[in-house]
Amino acid sequence: MSNTQSKQLMVEWHSINWRKLERKVYKLQKRIYQASVRGDVKAFRRLQKTLMKSWSARAISVRRVTQDNQGKKTAGVDGVKSLTPKQRLELIGNLNLGSKVSPTRRVWIPKPGTLEKRPLGIPTMKDRALQALVKLALEPEWEARFEPNSYGFRAGRSCHDAIEAIFSAIRLKPKYVLDADIAKCFDRIDQEALLRKLNTFPTIRRQIRGWLRAGVMDGKQLFPTSEGTPQGGVISPLLANIALHGMEERIKQYAETLKGGKRDNRRSLSLIRYADDFVILHENITVVQRCKEIISEWLKGMGLELKPSKTRLTHTFNQYEQEKPGFDFLGFRIQQFPVGKYHSKQGFKTIITPSKQKQKVHYEQIARVIEAHKAAPQAALISRLNPIIRGWANYYSTVVSHVVYSDIDDLMYHKLNAWAQRRHPGKNGAWKKKRYWQSIGGDNWVFATRQEGLTPLRLLKHDNTPIVRHVKVKSESSPYDGNLVYWSTRMGNNPEMPNRISKLLKKQFGKCTHCKMFFREYDVMEVDHTIPKSKGGKDDYKNYQLLHRHCHDKKTTNDGSLGNKSDCNRVEPKPTKKLEKVEDKWVMRYA
Repeated sequence: MSNTQSKQLMVEWHSINWRKLERKVYKLQKRIYQASVRGDVKAFRRLQKTLMKSWSARAISVRRVTQDNQGKKTAGVDGVKSLTPKQRLELIGNLNLGSKVSPTRRVWIPKPGTLEKRPLGIPTMKDRALQALVKLALEPEWEARFEPNSYGFRAGRSCHDAIEAIFSAIRLKPKYVLDADIAKCFDRIDQEALLRKLNTFPTIRRQIRGWLRAGVMDGKQLFPTSEGTPQGGVISPLLANIALHGMEERIKQYAETLKGGKRDNRRSLSLIRYADDFVILHENITVVQRCKEIISEWLKGMGLELKPSKTRLTHTFNQYEQEKPGFDFLGFRIQQFPVGKYHSKQGFKTIITPSKQKQKVHYEQIARVIEAHKAAPQAALISRLNPIIRGWANYYSTVVSHVVYSDIDDLMYHKLNAWAQRRHPGKNGAWKKKRYWQSIGGDNWVFATRQEGLTPLRLLKHDNTPIVRHVKVKSESSPYDGNLVYWSTRMGNNPEMPNRISKLLKKQFGKCTHCKMFFREYDVMEVDHTIPKSKGGKDDYKNYQLLHRHCHDKKTTNDGSLGNKSDCNRVEPKPTKKLEKVEDKWVMRYA
């Protein structure tokens, strides 16, 4: 293909009116959500069929997996890593339900903080786009049904919402806790039970059955998949949530059988779930033990069981048997401590902090980076450490973290001091301080560069991160309910959102300056220079704007900054709760 033809196709892809397409699809999704809330099955199934037949939905699905998605350059079994504009347009035309399904490609990734590895099943580009299309239709239906205390892999919900729900459940009264984990949830889901629960029309059911049973290629060997749903698929998190839907209601039904009023009993017994991790909270140990039996029996219906090594019974305030008070959940330590009568009417206080394990993993990561940069310039070390510090500190910025932050900063100082000593063994402490540390803003020990005429590049400190209480998402709210102002505001206040992104979201009232559409939870956002640096633009808030990745791509083809990598700063949403922040990428904790 000649350069002229390539440019014409690029223009054709970028000339699509994405704003119009997004509005069409969102209107249909909102109607599907509303029909599902009403229980009008006939209406939302008709709307789902309309959505999946529309060119708009197919185009958005293709763009999402080929242009926006972080894993867009990961190949499936066909070896295709990326698509040209022409191939994207062709794929839109070929995207139809009933297509032949290809096996997934097995990729092993490390589990953060452990030596274990997790298997991912990577579908082909076409299957990914088709899964994205089906998800566009199914997600609004199920968002209207999902239980209020389900937080994992859901748009608009995060780990912090789950932690805040736990805090609300125990802040007035200490409770017994069943801290549980489902063994190999994704790998063991009963496929037929899942399809029955999905209860959708035959075309989608056949297509999903095809994906579930497509098999997996590990190297050159094909393995059958008679159970489970492959991790790595676009639709897999939604299917896992559908499989686990109903756990909370089953527990609430049991609560109604207890002595007392049904409404009060339902409120007193809580099940809070994030993906396959959940906790059950109640003041009576007998009730919690019975809940464990009920949930174990309920899980058998989906081919699942609790993992004994990660399931424990404890108490938030008092010691239970050999177990210490409190428990760890999603990287947080939740525990209640006795206080004097002048500090709390209840005689206890609920304190949530970063868990010891996560502190250790984080410090070890910092130590590895310092060790790996023992011969690198100070600026390179700071540039590598800052995203790690910023991401971890932001994640824990909604709980009682100041003491932990100070402790890690102290450990980090000693590690940096050893780094400086190794580089200059013959120099004394005063010389090293003058060479590598500065006094900035009243802080006499800032690890920062010294370059005459240039602003020093400084290492972030955990303890400089402000602690701001997280506001839990409204129980019945959904991104498909039409309240886009509420959802854009929540994005700007998300604790994992870098400060610069939050400021730009508020400045732009939650909208992309290019397409004027509201940002949504799954959107990939990028910071762009309004006037490109290659044309004299400055690194200044006045010259920053926040764009969708596809809008940024379109803008850079027209402003002459296409080849200048310094003109953008990509901000990635986090698809799953277990991925970590890497370099300058923002990761949202839902899928």
